[in-house]
Amino acid sequence: MPDTLATAVNHSLEIKHSRFVAHAAPIGSAEDGLAFLQQVAVPDATHNCWAYRHGNEYRSSDDGEPAGTAGRPILAAIDGQGFDRVMVVVIRWYGGIKLGAGGLVRAYGGTAAECLRTAPRLPLVALAELTVQAAFEDLGALHAALAAHLAEKLDETFTASGVELHVRLPADQADPLKTRLRDATRDRIRVQPRTEPGLVHD
Repeated sequence: MPDTLATAVNHSLEIKHSRFVAHAAPIGSAEDGLAFLQQVAVPDATHNCWAYRHGNEYRSSDDGEPAGTAGRPILAAIDGQGFDRVMVVVIRWYGGIKLGAGGLVRAYGGTAAECLRTAPRLPLVALAELTVQAAFEDLGALHAALAAHLAEKLDETFTASGVELHVRLPADQADPLKTRLRDATRDRIRVQPRTEPGLVHD
């Protein structure tokens, strides 16, 4: 499982008189990434290069540097450090000495990687959502099982015959929960998956 960042971090390096400053932050969506870019970009810097990964979505920008020398190395640093749901912006102030394509790749990728390497991590956990239908007489067993398997109640609807719950729990707890409910109530409680598992930080 990948990690996300516990908090926003930054890191700066000077390479041949050019100054590189990386800003990294956890993001909940692609829009969050672009909002973070607006927040940290420096209009009078030479370049504001960036990349983000959010699950299968990713984007990067060289912001005027030669194609493939900035955004892609930043994205490679995110992936190489095992991060997801992260945006990294690397700002460069040109110092008068050209670094060449290889030097730029190392500078942008290296600044991003160093920023992430020392950052506090937060593990991402796969979550599943379930719909659970139970009769009134099984509510005690149901609530005990939900607590034991770290399930969070998102919604509760009472019906004539009992209750329907919408719960979220770590994906690896879904099958043990079903087994426990089946055994505790002689298979009277109905459990159905609601959504594909997603990733969140715990």
